[in-house]
Formats: sequence, structure tokens, C-alpha cells
Amino acid sequence: MNRHTLIALQAVIFSASAFAQGMALPPGIAAETKQVYTSVKNNLIAAANAMPEANYSFAPVPEEMTFGGWVAHVADAQTGICSTLNGQTRRGDAATKTSKPDLVTALKASFDECDKAYDALTDANATELVAYGRGQNSRAGRLGYNSAHDQECYGSMAVYMRIKGIVPPSTAARANAGGRGGSGGGRGMGGPGR
Repeated sequence: MNRHTLIALQAVIFSASAFAQGMALPPGIAAETKQVYTSVKNNLIAAANAMPEANYSFAPVPEEMTFGGWVAHVADAQTGICSTLNGQTRRGDAATKTSKPDLVTALKASFDECDKAYDALTDANATELVAYGRGQNSRAGRLGYNSAHDQECYGSMAVYMRIKGIVPPSTAARANAGGRGGSGGGRGMGGPGR
């Protein structure tokens, strides 16, 4: 599959996700990519804030990451991905932190780094190749991967929240908007919605 086909496919997937969440779609891959990112960004920050600090050390089974571990994982992954796209690769240090305030601060700092990368994305430079690891990826492809990774992590975090009796932010937002939500869920194509 060539790069342009892959980017077009990502746009369709992101559009379906945004459509399922009831979002109005601006035209263009850059705007759609930014909109999906903003949605998951808001969910992740809200989840990190909503979970009590006492539950940051919670893991449903010993083999799984703690809730705080998920927050750290998102922060460190985003710092690496987005700083590379911004021209100066940095490694995050969130994995060395355990307190909720420190982890929330690291998460927000990673979003600050990613905001720059997503703001720099345009329809004109979406297919531009950027060095990444041992190869190259399109700018939109890397940012699409970041958003997909964030959604995956948020889905796991939402399960942890449910186990602790906390309604995940994406579900709470739908419930507040008059959609299905609350403790019963309301999953759709739009993301984890757990």
C-alpha cells in the first residue's frame, strides 16, 4: 500500500471515529487529524484528573500496568514521538514518577509538545517524510499513530476507572450531551467509550 493510500485510509478511519462521536468534520486531513487528537487529549487529561491519587497504584492484576503507569506511558511515548516531529528528539521521564501531581504534570507537558507537532501539520506537509527510528514516516502517519496509541491507552485506563466505580470522561460527556452513557456504557465506532 503506498503512502498516499495509507494517509487517505487514516483520514477515513479518523472521520468515521469523529462522526460516531458526533463531531463536525472540517475539511482536510490536517484538520481531521488534529480533531481526533484533541478529543483523545481531552479524555486522557480528564481521566488523569478524575482518578484519585490513591488509585494511581491500582492494577487489576499484577501483570498489568498501574493506572499511574498508563499515564506515564502515554506521557513518555508522546514526548518521544512529538519531539522527534518537532526536530529535537527527547525522552520523557514520566516512568520515574509515581505521584498523581507529578504524572499529571508530565502528561500535560507531553501534550504541550504534541500540540506543537499537530499545529505544524498542514494538508500540504501531511505526506512529508520525516526521519523516525531507522526509517521514515509521513508526518500525518506518525501523528495518526500517536492518536491511535493514545486511544488504545485511554481504553485501558477507562477499564481501570470502571473497576473503581468512576465513569470515564468519554462516557460522561456523552451522558451529559443526552446520549447513552453513565454506568451502562455507550460504545460505538468513536473510541473506547467505556
